[in-house]
Amino acid sequence: MSGQLHVSPSYQPILRELGIDADAVFDHPQIVPWRTLSDRENCTLDAALVDGRRVRWHIKRYPATRRSPTPAERERFGFKLLQDAQIPTPTLIAWGKLADGRNFLITEDLDGYQPADKLLADGFPFDRLRNPLADLAAALHNAGLHHRDLYLCHFFVRISDDAIDVKLIDVKLIDVARVKKLPALLTRQRWIVKDLAQFWYSTLPLPISEPQKEAWLARYMEKRGEKGLVPLKRAIEKKVARIAKHDVKLRKKQPRRNISIPTPPKPAG
Repeated sequence: MSGQLHVSPSYQPILRELGIDADAVFDHPQIVPWRTLSDRENCTLDAALVDGRRVRWHIKRYPATRRSPTPAERERFGFKLLQDAQIPTPTLIAWGKLADGRNFLITEDLDGYQPADKLLADGFPFDRLRNPLADLAAALHNAGLHHRDLYLCHFFVRISDDAIDVKLIDVKLIDVARVKKLPALLTRQRWIVKDLAQFWYSTLPLPISEPQKEAWLARYMEKRGEKGLVPLKRAIEKKVARIAKHDVKLRKKQPRRNISIPTPPKPAG
């Protein structure tokens, strides 16, 4: 092999069965790109195993770089930070790089989960998700971490078929490439506000009222043992206005950034 491949031990037999090494991540016929940006390519792998199981994995492929750590290594570090803090997130399968500097990361699919923004757009009541979403955001910050991309689309939600109580709602954080430890006290509040503003901004296109958002923020503050909702909300709204301006520019520059992950193919027969 001309590259490095780090694999979670339980997944090593599956990678061998599928013929995936570091080089194959970039040329395996079952790894299909669905979004190509200047800084990465998002792909899916859908395959049937000899024992009858089907797998769906998600692969991020990054262009060649000589920088260290690579983008894949930084994302792997984000996974470790969340796992060490017991923040629920997808399972990391493998990561690595090629001799030419291309690098990659493979994660397990969150089968049965949906992005929170899609769930809400389809009519699921925000009041049912309010506490689980607020609790996860509070747990992240209580652990001394910040996400830096804390939009609703990065909260993946699973709801039991007979879910009557919010305790049966499970939420995980995805897209952890930018997760870091919060900096020193003098600047950490600025980063916390940025996370909360990203969440707030992503609620704007959805049928979520101002009182509902305030209730979400109140729950978040309760879980953090903090007071002062009004000044925090003002700081969030100020940051939301700046995010909105930046988002307009980003959408023009990368119109394919916000396309959805394709649904997995149905098994034959």
